[in-house]
Amino acid sequence: MGSGVQEQRASLTQGEVLPLASSSQSETRSVINSLFSGALAGAVAKTAVAPLDRTKIIFQGKLEAYRLIYRTYLMEGFFSLWRGNSATMVRVIPYAAIQFCAHEQYKGLLGGYYGFQGNALPPVPRLLAGSMAGITAAMMTYPLDMVRARMAVTPKEMYSNILHVFVRISREEGMKTLYRGFTPTILGVAPYAGLSFFTYETLKKLHAEHSGRQQPYSYERLAFGACAGLISQSASYPLDVVRRRMQTAGVTGHTYRTILGTMREIVSEEGVIRGLYKGLSMNWVKGPIAVGISFTTFDLTQILLKKLHQMGYTTP
Repeated sequence: MGSGVQEQRASLTQGEVLPLASSSQSETRSVINSLFSGALAGAVAKTAVAPLDRTKIIFQGKLEAYRLIYRTYLMEGFFSLWRGNSATMVRVIPYAAIQFCAHEQYKGLLGGYYGFQGNALPPVPRLLAGSMAGITAAMMTYPLDMVRARMAVTPKEMYSNILHVFVRISREEGMKTLYRGFTPTILGVAPYAGLSFFTYETLKKLHAEHSGRQQPYSYERLAFGACAGLISQSASYPLDVVRRRMQTAGVTGHTYRTILGTMREIVSEEGVIRGLYKGLSMNWVKGPIAVGISFTTFDLTQILLKKLHQMGYTTP
C-alpha cells in the first residue's frame, strides 16, 4: 500500500509540474515570436518608406520632396534611395521588437486585471497598453534614436560610424546628452503609440463584429493600420519636432533646454504651422504607409508562426 501511495504522489507531482513547464514554454515561445514578428515588422515598414524618410531630412515641401526622390534616382541610381537604411535598422529593429512584444505582454496583464483575458480590451486599457508599449520601447532604445538624429544633420566627415557618435558625444558633451530630448520623446510617444495601437485594435474589433470574420484580409489590415498612422502622427507631431530640435541642438548652434522653451523659440522664429507642423504633409504620406505595413507584417508573421508550430515545424 505504501508503494501505491508513493506512486500516486509521484504521479500527482508530475501532473502538477508538467503543465507549469508547458505553460512556461508557451509564454517563452510567445515572447520570442512577438520579438521576431515585431523586429520583422519594423524592418519591412521602415525599408518601404526609406526614400520618403530620407527626403524628409531636407524637406521643403511635398512637391520638392518628390522631385528630390526622382532626381536622386536619375543621378545616383535606384538603390541610392535606400542609402543609410542599414544604419536606421540598428534603431528600428530593437525598437519595433520591444514595442510589439511589450504590447502583447501589457494586453495580457491588463486583460487579466480587468477580466478580459483572451478578449478585446475595453477602450481605456486598450489605449493604455499601446502607450505603455511605446514608452517601454523608447526608454530602452533612446540613445540609438539620438545618435541617428545626429548623423542625419551632420556631415559624413564628423562621424564615421554609430560607435564614433557615441564616443564623441560622451567625451565632448557628456553622457547626459545621449538622453537630451528624452522628455518630449516620452510625451510624444505615449499618445502616438497609444492612439496607433488603440485605433488599429478598435478597427479590427469593429470589423469582426460587423463582418463575422475574426481575421481581416491583408488589405483590410493595411487600411486599418493606415488610419492608425494618420491619427497618431497628427496628434503627436509637434512634440516630435521639439524632440528632433533638442536632439540636434549641439550641432545646429541652438541652445534648446526645455520643451516649452523650445516650442516658444520655434513658434517665434518660424510660426506655429511652418515651425511645429513643418513636414507633416510628408508624414501624412509616409506615416500611414509605414504603420499599415508594420501592423500587417506583425499580424501575418504571428499567424504564420502559430501555424508552423501547430504543424510541428517549430520546437514545442
